[in-house]
Amino acid sequence: MTFTRRYSIHDVASYINWLYFFHAWGFPSRYGSIAKVHGCVACRQNWLQAFPIEERERAEHAMKLFDEAQQLLRQWDEAGYQTTFSVRLIKANSDGEDVVLPELGRRIPFLRQQNSEEGNACLCLADFIRPLSSGIPDTIGVFASTVPTTVPVDGLEDSLVADRLAEATAELGHLQTRREWWGYSPDEHLTVDELFAEKYQGKRPAVGYPSLPDQSICFQLSDLLNFPSMGITLTENGAMIPHASTCGFMFSHPATCHFSVGRVGEDQLQDYARRRGVSADSLRKFLRF
Repeated sequence: MTFTRRYSIHDVASYINWLYFFHAWGFPSRYGSIAKVHGCVACRQNWLQAFPIEERERAEHAMKLFDEAQQLLRQWDEAGYQTTFSVRLIKANSDGEDVVLPELGRRIPFLRQQNSEEGNACLCLADFIRPLSSGIPDTIGVFASTVPTTVPVDGLEDSLVADRLAEATAELGHLQTRREWWGYSPDEHLTVDELFAEKYQGKRPAVGYPSLPDQSICFQLSDLLNFPSMGITLTENGAMIPHASTCGFMFSHPATCHFSVGRVGEDQLQDYARRRGVSADSLRKFLRF
């Protein structure tokens, strides 16, 4: 089953994690707290005065950036622009380091850690899907979110706000998926801060995360979700256009966690290429070594 929704800028804006916006500008996380301050003059002045004198000029800059970003969001909302989210829920089982999609007659190979911390097991995303040997089907989600090219993005700040909107769209879409479409957490009631802290059940690793270092996975996700129907195209290197887009997988297992695959050795690359049905050389440019 595939679920696609278009969200207004207003609906998505409250799910923006502003810490990453300020991080992109080189601001420590404490400056991002302006996003939580009441908009009245007194509250904003109190926030500013809480910084040491030598940091106030920079805090004023952060406040100005935030105000400009808010104005931009209002303009986009008033113009009626919308973001798009799509998720496909597919019956699946794991078979070693592959996720098998029986109804589609295909596999999605994943990479396993070659080294773990403190002697823990080396993890692979396929570990969080019920094994094929169990005889019981499980489910995996594939998702994408995007801010369409119709949204006027002019300059770095506009681009960063659009990126945050794409991530916020994934946050809102994931919430709706857990509660309604997949429905494994129908009674979930978390604050926005708890959502940012990923207090919910399951995870949604995106392509480019340390557990998904292979950019070529975007091509598989495009086949499964029909990216062009969302207005998304891919470059020959697997980059998404519009740039303000993201894609990845959804797992419902409570133990699902983020981890880093780490360096991919030559023997692992050869095995991964074999499972993907392509040459190792064709994958090298897509992997972060």
